[in-house]
Amino acid sequence: MKPKRTILCVDDNEQSLSIRKILLETRGYRVLAYSDPQQALERFAQGGVDLVLTDLVMPGVDGSKLIRGIKSLSPETPAILLSGKVKIYEQETNADAFLAKGMDIPADLLERIRVLLIRKRGPKRAQNRAQAPPASPHTNASVASV
Repeated sequence: MKPKRTILCVDDNEQSLSIRKILLETRGYRVLAYSDPQQALERFAQGGVDLVLTDLVMPGVDGSKLIRGIKSLSPETPAILLSGKVKIYEQETNADAFLAKGMDIPADLLERIRVLLIRKRGPKRAQNRAQAPPASPHTNASVASV
């Protein structure tokens, strides 16, 4: 069975956090839910997170600062910033995607997550399909040892 992808979900609104957690878990994701951005960053530093989904407006460390901290630890980890404040989109952000909360319908959010996780993983399946049977035994031996 394919291992579940882990999403770090951060929002100071417990109800929004709970709804997103259920949405993602019912789609097969493992969800680490945090209402405190600082605790979320500490958990991220422990590793094992495939994607970060965070609200923008939170007390203390806002979502943009949280993503900056995450990208400083792991630049390749995709991050989605959610906000009811559309104006943030005009500002510099390290997020890989921005979704306005009004646009945060489940299908859009799930599709964005799927695309970013595929992008992070890279075109492994395409490479495997493109590899025809090896032309020489030497190539076959090197593939078998991998």
